[in-house]
Parts: sequence; C-alpha cells; structure tokens
Amino acid sequence: MRPTVWGLAIGFATNFFDTLGIGSFATTTAAFKARRMVPDERIPGTLNVGHTLPTFAEAAIYITVVRVDVLTLWALIAASVAGAWLGAGVISRWSRRAVQRGMAVALVLTGVIIALRQLHMFPPGGDALALRGLPLMVGILGNFAFGALMTLGVGLYAPCMGMVSLLGMNPIAAFPIMMGSCAFLMPVASLRFIRAHAYDRTAALGLAVGGVPGVLIAAYLVKSLPLDAVRWLVVIVVLYTAAAMWRSSRAGEPAAPLVTPPEGAPIVIP
Repeated sequence: MRPTVWGLAIGFATNFFDTLGIGSFATTTAAFKARRMVPDERIPGTLNVGHTLPTFAEAAIYITVVRVDVLTLWALIAASVAGAWLGAGVISRWSRRAVQRGMAVALVLTGVIIALRQLHMFPPGGDALALRGLPLMVGILGNFAFGALMTLGVGLYAPCMGMVSLLGMNPIAAFPIMMGSCAFLMPVASLRFIRAHAYDRTAALGLAVGGVPGVLIAAYLVKSLPLDAVRWLVVIVVLYTAAAMWRSSRAGEPAAPLVTPPEGAPIVIP
C-alpha cells in the first residue's frame, strides 16, 4: 500500500498551514470531499489516524519552546484525551448520514470560529501561564468537550485558544496546550477508529507521510506568514464543504461497503 500523490500533497499543505495556526481538519475534509478521495463516513477516522504523526511533531516543537504551567498543561491534555476516547467510540459507529450531518454542523462551527478570530471578536487574553481553582475546572471541562468534538472533525486549536484567552491566560500558552492535547488524544481516538475499520488507510498514510515535512518546514524555515487572506479563503471553503456534506446526506448517496476482516485477523496500522 502506497500513498497517492494527492494524498501526500494534501498532507503536506494542510499540516504546513496547521503549524502556522490555520488548522488541518477542516481543510483536509474540504480536499477529500472535493476530490471524492474518502467515503464521507470514513473522513473523521482518516483525519484522526492520518494527522496523528504530524501533530506529534508539532507538539514536540511547541511544548519545548513555550513555557506553561505543568499542572495546567497536563490536566487539560488529559481531559481532551478522555473526551476523544468517548467521542471516537460513539462516532465510529455512526451511519453515513449521521456522519455527514454531524460534519456539516462541525464545519459551520469551524468557519464561524475562524471568522470571529479574523474579526477580532475573540477575547485578547491576559498574562497568566497557569490556571487554578474554578478556572482550571472550566478549562478541564472545556477541553474534554473539544476532545470529543475533535473526533467528528472540529479542530481543537481555535476553540481551545478562545477558551484559554477567556480564562485570562496568555494566548501564546494555548500553543503547547492545544498541540499537546491533539498529539495525545489523536492516537487514542485513532485506535478506536482503526478497530472499527472506520478510516481509509491509503489516505491516512498520505496525510502522515506528507504531513511531517510540512510541519518541519513551517516550524523551522518559514515560521510565520501573512495569513489573513488564507483564513478568509478557508472560511469560504469550509462553509461550501458543509453545504455539500448536508446535500449529500439529503440525497442519500449509497455508502461505500465496509470491509470487515475475518475474526482474529491482525489489524494493520499505517
């Protein structure tokens, strides 16, 4: 099994911009839908399995570079992992129509969040690098919810950044929290999708192999770009993709057959 050229290109591009703060789930979903590369019901699993390795590379870079309180960091990461375990267990069993409609709503939510950031309607945040007491509990509950939604295709980055800013933390502290959360929750979620055979192996391999170079180039060579126009383009694309997902769910497109291996057969993990 080899990744396709398109799979590698999508992995590189989406993880390149993910490292610069754009996010990868919505853009990957749009690319898959546009080229009909992955059956709709397998997109959530493919996103989580395929983007795991590149996201781990991002987390390794940002956790070592940006200082943040250890208790706050690991409490929020643990909450996101628990949410992802629960969410993946539920979503991996959804029908195609349920996944299509769920992802349509998720994409609209993602587009709205990106638009709010662009319009500077997110709170500016404070200077804190730690949470304690009630704010910490709110952060834990919020990241639990974001981890669950991540398994449906709602990227964790933007809502997590908004939450930590609302709680008075320095927005820079969001980077190790959100990237660390994704790096640890995605293998957990992926395991459940893999066991349910609810992902596309070839597409996931393309995201993984193409994604790591994209992360390294963005983090060490490019570092930053003027991305305002790109973010507005992403808003347009994800809203269009959300509409396409909803239309597909109403049209009742036939689902691709799920191939279930014989009992006791080994599970191949790309």
